[in-house]
Formats: sequence, structure tokens, C-alpha cells
Amino acid sequence: IISQNTNDRNTIRAFGNLKRALGEITPERVLEAPEAIIESALRVAGLYRNKTRVLKEVARAVVERYGGRLDAVLEKPLDEARAELTSLPGVGPKTADVVLMFCAGQPVIPVDTHVRRVSWRLGFTRPSDGYEEVRRKLEELIPPEDRMPAHLLLIQLGRAYCKARKPLCSKCVVRDLCPSAPR
Repeated sequence: IISQNTNDRNTIRAFGNLKRALGEITPERVLEAPEAIIESALRVAGLYRNKTRVLKEVARAVVERYGGRLDAVLEKPLDEARAELTSLPGVGPKTADVVLMFCAGQPVIPVDTHVRRVSWRLGFTRPSDGYEEVRRKLEELIPPEDRMPAHLLLIQLGRAYCKARKPLCSKCVVRDLCPSAPR
């Protein structure tokens, strides 16, 4: 939730601020903390008032529905776990897939702006494809055991070379494979 609509640098700073403010970050501590403390911690990530409200809502739902722990949800079959996670306030498909990949080791490919951009420039998807279409197409191409490294590599490629405004095609490590690279 903190990472939504912000870059990784600011997400990391905001998370560090929140950890310093709350100690261990748990749903219970988020609920107990004054909004002003959370807002101050998240300010660097932007949309801090909304993110504070959503964090409080999701923390309340996690405490009420699951006793403060998502272990039982993360142990469910992939589609059930995704459905339960996306039923939480402020948790969309990308956030659910990030949790499923990094916390449950599920073979999913979360689709952020870098993954989306790189996948269509490489010809794996179309620019008009929505989140689920991009995810499905990439998961059809990439074996389950390779999905986490592929996800991370697509993000790195997007940050380093395949930039949104000024792609560095002449320096790109996959230029020879890319149908979008100038010839």
C-alpha cells in the first residue's frame, strides 16, 4: 500500500520511517498508532493521508477477519488467496500479487509500470492489455520457477534502459532481441 503511486526510493524511506515510529509493524500497532504519526512517517511517499486511512482500514480488516495474521490466507491455493487479499481495503491485483510472490513464494508475476512497459516493447503484450492480460501472457511464457527472477529483471531493465520517456536502446542489454529498438 505504501508503494502505490510512488517510486521505490520513497517507499523504502516511508517504510523505514514507519518502522522507526511503530517499532514492529503489525496490524495491531497500525490500529493503535495515532493517524498523525503514520501520516508523518508516510509523507515522503506522497498521498500520505489516503495511505494512512487505507493502512488503518486494512489493519482493521486483517485483525477482525484473520486475528492479525495472514498466514492462513497465504497458505490457500493461489486463486483463493488472491481473491481474499483483493477483498481487503486498498489491495488490488498488483498489491495482492506482490504479497503472494514475496511472502508466500507463489509463482505469480506482479505487473507494475516497468513490467508493463518492458513486456509490450519486447512484444510479449500489447499496450492496450490490462493488468490481468499482461500477467496471464507473461505467466504463459515464463515457467513458474523463473517468475520471481523474471519479474525482478523486467523491473531492472525498465529502470536502467527501457525508460518511459527516453529509452536507452543503444545501451540496452536486450537490444538485439527487442522489436521496438531502432535499427
